[in-house]
Amino acid sequence: MKLASLKAGGRDGTLIVVSRDLAKAVRVGDIAHTLQAAIEDWSRAAPRLHRVYELLHASRAETINGEEVFAFGPAVLAAPLPRAYEFVDGSAYLPHVERVRRARGAEVPASFYTDPLMYQAVSAGFYGPRDPVLVSSEDYGIDLEAEIVVVTDDVPMAVTPAQAVAHIQLIGLVNDVSLRNLIPNELAKGFGFLQSKPRSALAPVFVTPDELGAAWKDAKVHLALTTQINGAWFGAPEAGEDMQFSFADLVAHAAKTRPLAAGTIVGSGTIANQDERRGASCLAERRVLEVIAHGNASTPFLKFGDRVRIEMLDRSGHSVFGAIEQVVEQAPAAP
Repeated sequence: MKLASLKAGGRDGTLIVVSRDLAKAVRVGDIAHTLQAAIEDWSRAAPRLHRVYELLHASRAETINGEEVFAFGPAVLAAPLPRAYEFVDGSAYLPHVERVRRARGAEVPASFYTDPLMYQAVSAGFYGPRDPVLVSSEDYGIDLEAEIVVVTDDVPMAVTPAQAVAHIQLIGLVNDVSLRNLIPNELAKGFGFLQSKPRSALAPVFVTPDELGAAWKDAKVHLALTTQINGAWFGAPEAGEDMQFSFADLVAHAAKTRPLAAGTIVGSGTIANQDERRGASCLAERRVLEVIAHGNASTPFLKFGDRVRIEMLDRSGHSVFGAIEQVVEQAPAAP
């Protein structure tokens, strides 16, 4: 099934069930007012939500359980989870890590091939799929990062990857915005990201793993993730290839020393393939390839007014999650 949140209803939005073709939707307040409430009671809520999903496709009824069926559109959407208790982001695609390090003449430590990279990201608020990306200055080096995320129910501490996969309840897309020119000084302090990682944006809908069919295998999504910048193709790497760590591995890594609360978002990191013809999922990687090939980077970071589009299509060419489509804008000055 596919789930989304309307902006109406406060900070956590209003939960809706969305049809497979992203054409219509219905509110489900009698089951759960918000997606966070649903995921916290997933064993009870999921079967009832799935029944609504089935009814949405089985008939042309104008109402379901007393709620009006309405045309679905991204303009009125919040992020599916407008805020989450945790967002932890990995770096599961080693071609990305290897290229970045090769550009500066550094080797990839052996541990990177056996132990995932991960950091605690911003979770207090996510942009909706059509919200602008707000940044104070272009000098910060504004970059997109096209990634896949999963959402868990309550995950016990120290689960194994085999156990962790059963706790993955939803899958979606994220534009994990990065401010590249702020990253080096922050990492040099040895204490991780803060100012260089602002809010991210989520795609219109989250889907349950069964919605992906054969494309969900070995806790990986086996479809291409396409990125466009200002209407031009930027990249479409295959998400199921060159992923060193599956989502089960990433969830287990995050839960090694602490339980994860229901609604935790776990990110894949920037999707990248060894095959460079498939393009990139972030500007930093393209710039790295330019440095490797020509000695300097020629592709600029994002400017105010630039438009980013991130979308994943199934094997029949239908949008799975809907598209993230955002314009980069200058943030207003603090009052």
